[in-house]
Amino acid sequence: MRLLITGATGFIGSRLALHARRNGIDVLATGRAELDVERERLAELRAAEVPVETGTLHDVGFVRRLVHDRTVVVHLAAAQHESHMPAAYFRSVNVDVVQQLLQECRTAAVRRFVYGSTMGVYGDASQQQLDEQSEVRPENPYQETKLQAEALVRARGYDFDTAIVRIAETYGPGDWRLLKLFRAIERGQFFMIGPGTNRRQCIHVNDLVRGLMLAAEHPAAVGETFIMAGREVMTTNEMVERIASALDRKRPRLKLPLWPFLAAAAVLETTLQPLRIHPPLHRRRLDFFRRSFVFSTVKAQRLLGFTPEIDFQSGAADTARWYRSRGLLAPRAAGEVAGRVESA
Repeated sequence: MRLLITGATGFIGSRLALHARRNGIDVLATGRAELDVERERLAELRAAEVPVETGTLHDVGFVRRLVHDRTVVVHLAAAQHESHMPAAYFRSVNVDVVQQLLQECRTAAVRRFVYGSTMGVYGDASQQQLDEQSEVRPENPYQETKLQAEALVRARGYDFDTAIVRIAETYGPGDWRLLKLFRAIERGQFFMIGPGTNRRQCIHVNDLVRGLMLAAEHPAAVGETFIMAGREVMTTNEMVERIASALDRKRPRLKLPLWPFLAAAAVLETTLQPLRIHPPLHRRRLDFFRRSFVFSTVKAQRLLGFTPEIDFQSGAADTARWYRSRGLLAPRAAGEVAGRVESA
């Protein structure tokens, strides 16, 4: 395998590239280096001797150089969190770039293309369990364009092997998205918005990396779409409790009603987005407190033998250790450490 990973300065892409390098795979990574976290991941990849090319996938010449000797491409680059950007921006990054990349992969005789999609294509999911055949109901430009890109990938099934992975909420070492949550819980500053009874099925990044590699290698992955989610379903209340336990902190008890925050977010979006100003609060950010996603992972288990192994309690402790090792959380006080050992 000669592997190309796009979006490699993102959370999932960086962990996948490091995994491939550790396992002796010929890997080439590409990603942006515009944000501090992207530059930090770029330095981490290069320190691990992962070859990384920085550039834009809108540049046909750059893409052509990337794919010319690759046999497998895992495409994880996407516009996702830029909620202040217009729909045309999401289409340009999430659809036009994919179409161009697929064409260059065909020309370069790439053998397999794995597309990293999102659970967001299901829209405002209900309490029912979702699988690969469930109705898709995208609600915003990000979700709509990811679904459009899925269709482009499927249409290329005659040119080379394809596989699509719909990725659930991912966490673990290397993730900066949940850092604010961990910090707020550790400092006693977290409060729940709403009842906290919405359900989630987070997947540890190490489990997801194994799943992506199966999608890249396994014969049964060809032409298929897979959901990859964690091994357990929990409420947001339970998620917060488990993080607090991993941090040796008391469970946060303060809860505030959801509706004032939704109303404020709607006003800020309406006022600021036309001015291309990033709203300090938007409705997608509040999805953490209100959306429920519960998945069946039977298909990935049946066809690929993929079973997530890491429970959230262990994964939260793993993530907390990673944050502390990099000074992102305060070091444990000697008394706390001793007390924990004695109580154990």
